[in-house]
Amino acid sequence: MPETLVQRVLDSIDAVRDLIDGGGPFVLAIFLCGVTMWTLVLERYWYFARVLPRQTEQTVQVWNDRADHHSWCAHQIRFAMISRLNAAMSANFPLLRVLVPLSPLLGLIGTVSGMLEVFDSMALKGSADARAMASGVSHAMICTMTGLAISITGLYPVYYFRSRTRRETELIGDKLVY
Repeated sequence: MPETLVQRVLDSIDAVRDLIDGGGPFVLAIFLCGVTMWTLVLERYWYFARVLPRQTEQTVQVWNDRADHHSWCAHQIRFAMISRLNAAMSANFPLLRVLVPLSPLLGLIGTVSGMLEVFDSMALKGSADARAMASGVSHAMICTMTGLAISITGLYPVYYFRSRTRRETELIGDKLVY
């Protein structure tokens, strides 16, 4: 079994290398965006699963230990506690929200560069040679496909973590009774 796992990993690395060779430097940039995006997604998942429950418990404990829950000052402290947790839940969202649309834009740049290869080959040969054009079109389509694939995989996590942040903020507010 470990041999097949190692073989699958090596086959996957070869497939990625083939995509980068076929799509050019923009595919490498798209993959780097994807790796960064999924690193942030896994970090946010870890945060919501492991860190947030402890932080919420500590915040509720600090709030419950306060004697005053009804004054204006207590309401401001409660608001600040909720805001701190909300800010921690929203960490890295701006970068995550930029990486999702950045991938297809990099794919578009790769598509344009691939099409420029097609037009350059046509200009050099003076005619539309199918073999010369095929390389450029392939370069363009690989960039487009890779950019869209990375972007599509990031759409759901961005939506999920945004809605989870809203829901958890409301739940924390409900736990901090005044």
